[in-house]
Amino acid sequence: MAYFFIALMLVLTCYGQLVIKWRVNHAGALPADLPGQAQYVFALLTSPWVISGLMAAFLASVCWMLALTKLDLSRAYPFTALSFILILLSSALLFNDAITPGKLIGTALIIGGVCV
Repeated sequence: MAYFFIALMLVLTCYGQLVIKWRVNHAGALPADLPGQAQYVFALLTSPWVISGLMAAFLASVCWMLALTKLDLSRAYPFTALSFILILLSSALLFNDAITPGKLIGTALIIGGVCV
């Protein structure tokens, strides 16, 4: 069951990051003036999509706590590195982010570290 909670934590974490990036992209550039910045942030924080991303982050934390009831932190924590891989692939697919040789090498190192 602990690994199920870790998997759910990863999915919820990635969902939250991707949704927030999507909405930030949609909102456009951050205004230069302070009142414009406040309005920009307020609009994001009241967006139902951003709220769902923040809720996903909260639920991911709950899943993480539940996983830690069954696993040592030293066993569970390396799995959090899998979010880097999921985000790399998802951001390339959804946002056309470039997958560079450096990112591939970094991803390979992460996979190697999780396996060890």
